[in-house]
Amino acid sequence: MELFFNPFDNLVCILLGISFTVWFTLLLVFIIVPAIFGVSFGIRRLYMKSLLKIFEVIVLTSCLSCTAVAIIAREPTSLEEEIKEIRRSGSNKDLDSAPEFEMSDIFYFARRGVESIMDDEVTKRFSAEELESWNLLTRSNYNFHYISLRLTVLWGLGLLIRYGFLLPLRVTLAFTGVGLLVFLTSVIGLLPNGKMKNFLSQKVHLMCYRICVRALTAIITYHDSENKPKNGGICVANHTSPIDVIILASDGCYAMVGQIHGGLMGVIQRSMVKACPHIWFERSEVKDRHLVAKRLSDHVEDKSKLPILIFPEGTCINNTSVMMFKKGSFEIGATVYPVAIKYDPRFGDAFWNSSKFGMVNYLLRMMSSWAIVCSVWYLPPMSREEGEDAVQFANRVKAAIARQGGLVDLLWDGGLKRGKVKDTFKEEQQKLYSKMLVGTQEDRSRS
Repeated sequence: MELFFNPFDNLVCILLGISFTVWFTLLLVFIIVPAIFGVSFGIRRLYMKSLLKIFEVIVLTSCLSCTAVAIIAREPTSLEEEIKEIRRSGSNKDLDSAPEFEMSDIFYFARRGVESIMDDEVTKRFSAEELESWNLLTRSNYNFHYISLRLTVLWGLGLLIRYGFLLPLRVTLAFTGVGLLVFLTSVIGLLPNGKMKNFLSQKVHLMCYRICVRALTAIITYHDSENKPKNGGICVANHTSPIDVIILASDGCYAMVGQIHGGLMGVIQRSMVKACPHIWFERSEVKDRHLVAKRLSDHVEDKSKLPILIFPEGTCINNTSVMMFKKGSFEIGATVYPVAIKYDPRFGDAFWNSSKFGMVNYLLRMMSSWAIVCSVWYLPPMSREEGEDAVQFANRVKAAIARQGGLVDLLWDGGLKRGKVKDTFKEEQQKLYSKMLVGTQEDRSRS
């Protein structure tokens, strides 16, 4: 029996060997080697154009019930004006003649509360961006009601391609990129500090990040490269996903800032810092604002060190808006290099909803999507102006990023994703109302 099965076993081993050889040869020739030299054969661009053609077929084939939603727009008015309007239509008592509390005033606050619930500017920034048509992934437009046989076949074929070919390819590339990053940076860390070490470190980081970019089939368009961050500065960008780091670092080298982790992430951090002066903080140090500012300030003062990469929002936003920037990185006084990142949601949803998906689940969703397509704009460097505090500077930078990326500029803190509204926001409305009553009474007493 053993002699009978030997030829078959040998044939299977030969076929498997040939398959693995062909597989890794294709990876080496078409992906890894181009990543090392920073060149592209245009395969990903051709792939993206093919997907766009398929999406056009989907739009023509699918049955979409396009429901127009009427939005009642009204001119912004002050609290005092609205209270006066409510009193005129209700109690007929004017605010000037009755500067005391009226039961009808409650309707103003009740209405504003309902409006905030119906059109919550914060909560809707932490859910997936809505698409105009189905992209053959799990998400679809809420108005999509009918799937034809042709679309069902396309979906099944797409599922086979994404999970049978693209996912194994991307996982292989991801392990290759991360493995090379850990190994090569550890080796470079053994070299003495100097120009040679810095040169090799930058080349290794760029090579490994470009391999990781290809592990996501990321198609990135960089604009205004003459404004790329320079040594001794701080690069700030809007934050949609953890892969924002890879997107930016595949086009230039940065010093990363973050908390020290354990596990695989900790191994990567320890190897990276051997080759390049990244800034990692212990958990107990993160809350020490003075220590953080001192470490950042010391780094930017050395013009030989790489620019620091920071995401001032502190959390991921769903690719539609830019929320409040933390002022810490704007207090240092260094030159700030704003960067705007905008993803195309038709090919895959890059937003990481950390309250819904863990990191492994999120990366699996990324690697099983069609592609990650985005645009990156390097904005001109900005400096803090005379008489401008850190908050005003942060808001000015945020507004520039939002304007360039076509994003909504919001004043809300992204920390509201997990926390409650600060009492100061609630007290502000109370103060406005009380000031309106007391102020009117004082005016009348003077008169």
